[in-house]
Amino acid sequence: MTFFDTLCEQTQTERALLLDAPVIKDTFAGDITRERYQSFLGQAYHHVKHTVPLLMRAGSLLPPSLEWLRKAVVEYVDEEYGHERWILNDLKATGADPERVKNAEPHWTTDAMVSVVYDHMQRYHPAAFFGMAHVLEGTSVQLATQAAHKVKERLELPNSAFSYLLSHGDLDQDHVKFFEDLMNQLTDVDAQQAVIRTARSVYHLYGEMFRAIPSLAGE
Repeated sequence: MTFFDTLCEQTQTERALLLDAPVIKDTFAGDITRERYQSFLGQAYHHVKHTVPLLMRAGSLLPPSLEWLRKAVVEYVDEEYGHERWILNDLKATGADPERVKNAEPHWTTDAMVSVVYDHMQRYHPAAFFGMAHVLEGTSVQLATQAAHKVKERLELPNSAFSYLLSHGDLDQDHVKFFEDLMNQLTDVDAQQAVIRTARSVYHLYGEMFRAIPSLAGE
């Protein structure tokens, strides 16, 4: 079994808990409000803005024996840079004030999710970042495109309100394959365990973030 397969197998319980979040089920059933979508984008902004800083931190901590992984981190930085600005543009297209979102505090679940990754990179292994990448990229490819179409249909929003979701949906398959191949090259046991540990934590906290969306939307 490849390490990527092991990662998927050992995190399937946590993944199921995330996908069981009521707001996800509601969205695919067409039960979505503008406020819920704006709340989702707001929290996405507050974790996506950390992606490049997290990658840079990971790159600085990786040992010389994992130089090949540092090279991949550089590619990731180039790929991910500026995505938080896409989210602010999407928010503006929904009628929200991007500056208000930028200056708001993230929900504690979002804050905890980011904090866990910083912590695990420092205490366990810098490759822990890829546990978060596994959750966010894997979930996005599975759900994002379909969710974007459901939200667009229900709320009659313009295409310009979905640049973040659509960029992380079906069209991101090549990126996911790149991630899978990268994980299958990772043979360091400490690094592997850090990726699995972090993925489990992020699945839990990302799921709790989704469960908080109705209250963030004022319901």
